[in-house]
Amino acid sequence: MKIYITIILCAIPLLSMAQYTDVINSNRPGVSKSAYAVGVNVIQVEAGPYYIKEKHDPLNYDVSGAGVDFAARYGLLWEPLEIIVDGTFQADTQTYHSSIIDDEISRSNMKYFSMGAKYLVYDPNKKAGEDKPNLYSWKANRKFKWSRLIPAVSIYAGANYDTEFNPYTPYGIEGFSPKIGINTQHNFTNGWVFIMNLYKNRIGMEDSYGTDASDLQYIFTLTHSFGQKWVAFGEYQGIKNDFYADDLFRLGGAYLFSKDLQFDTALTFNVKDTPSVFSLNFGASYRLDLHKDKVIDNNENGTSAQKEAERLNNKDYYKFGEDEDAAPTEYKMD
Repeated sequence: MKIYITIILCAIPLLSMAQYTDVINSNRPGVSKSAYAVGVNVIQVEAGPYYIKEKHDPLNYDVSGAGVDFAARYGLLWEPLEIIVDGTFQADTQTYHSSIIDDEISRSNMKYFSMGAKYLVYDPNKKAGEDKPNLYSWKANRKFKWSRLIPAVSIYAGANYDTEFNPYTPYGIEGFSPKIGINTQHNFTNGWVFIMNLYKNRIGMEDSYGTDASDLQYIFTLTHSFGQKWVAFGEYQGIKNDFYADDLFRLGGAYLFSKDLQFDTALTFNVKDTPSVFSLNFGASYRLDLHKDKVIDNNENGTSAQKEAERLNNKDYYKFGEDEDAAPTEYKMD
């Protein structure tokens, strides 16, 4: 019984970590996941079409097609907890070239589909209220803080689902398989944010030939905000498995149309010919904000009101980072 009580007491601080932001917190246009959740009772949809072109020189084929990336996110029960359903559907034509006649194969299926939960286990911004501004020194407020090197950390657990006879997965793969991951996020000054993801997909799965079908993916994303509306990003995604391995690079940006709506675009490419990859996407993210702040109890000697004020001042953490030089507006995209 004492063990259960200890676990509950240790979990209470984690459940109190603030996640909700005044502006939409989107994972687009890259493929990395923010360490932070969308907030309790926030429903968020992120989607966008893309064009893709591949060319495999040694095997003498190319692929031309289109698809759509999508994700649905929901903040459930506690601020650090988020439920995620995401995937990619693609339809293309694979053409094998020969000296006699070209052979075209039409393909369409889910490239991947997963569902799971993400939970923030450490938030360095939780103590940001203790780092109060210096009212007498502009230089002191602008100096580098070593505490910013400590990232927010979240963990992910879920499942992949693959359909039978999928042309985008190893032969013989079908059904559900475990998926786990870890996400870190550094919110630096002057609008810079650095995100790292490490994911293991299809754990324990083997194809029809007995080959390990799991894959390891690692993603590094750097974003920089310009003012309160625009952001640019660069991203590297490594994919390692026995069926397919690649190093993908992305460049793009996003525009905050309103506090609940974002538009974005990105370019994806690699530097090999087995196959070469070129992709261009456009997308949008929209949230239905049903979040409500906790009621402040003013009878607790002012403690709750003070903590709530500090929370409101420090909650505006966005995937695109802080912009300390921006002028105040109706809302702040940090």
